[in-house]
Amino acid sequence: MYAVDLHAHTRFFHGRRRLGDRFDPVGARLLAEATARRGLSGVATTNHDYYTPFDPDVDVAVLPGIEITTDRGHVLVVGPDPPPATEPGSLSPAAAVELAHERDCAAIVAHPFRNSTVRELEDVLFDAIEVNGKHPRSQPLVEELAAERELPLVGGSDAHYPFEVGRAYTVVETDADRLTPSALVDAIRDGRVSARVGRSSLDRLLRRGYRAIHRRKRVIDAIERPTPGVGTPPGEEQ
Repeated sequence: MYAVDLHAHTRFFHGRRRLGDRFDPVGARLLAEATARRGLSGVATTNHDYYTPFDPDVDVAVLPGIEITTDRGHVLVVGPDPPPATEPGSLSPAAAVELAHERDCAAIVAHPFRNSTVRELEDVLFDAIEVNGKHPRSQPLVEELAAERELPLVGGSDAHYPFEVGRAYTVVETDADRLTPSALVDAIRDGRVSARVGRSSLDRLLRRGYRAIHRRKRVIDAIERPTPGVGTPPGEEQ
């Protein structure tokens, strides 16, 4: 049995690609070190619309992945051979799933109730649905969606800073001697995975801090001002 964070990023910022490319190896090492301190077995690097292989000298599994920006929302692709790059908004969710399966990867609905209508697509053959660590209060809604679609739940922190790793993670049940990308994909497809949300004092502190930040930024609350087709349900907060 392994505990792995299936949604994490190696840079603190978006854009400025050349600067980010230089920083990514450092970010991957910091991410892996934070994963080890959290007591997790591994972490998937799922940068937005590109994949770079990383091999930091840390005793945790750093698993290949990518977060694809489709025309309806984000799809996580994890496994042995994720696509090296995708054009944001150019793929439909169905095309992203097909691409994932062609490359022996699992396709996961990322943060289904934040900036996404991917959850509305009933005919797309996803492998799992994510409980996102930035929005733990939406877990009952995600569980209901997964039950309706008969899909397993996985967990990912959506970390952009190393200290966020493990806010949500996935328990992987496998007899494999080590957590390989292929063993992970097999476990997801067989439903031998489950989602967990971090409940440590650090996790509680982060949630309070992010809620305060978003209140100051006057983030729109879906209860008061829902955005048609996209909105955020009650409880969807950091």
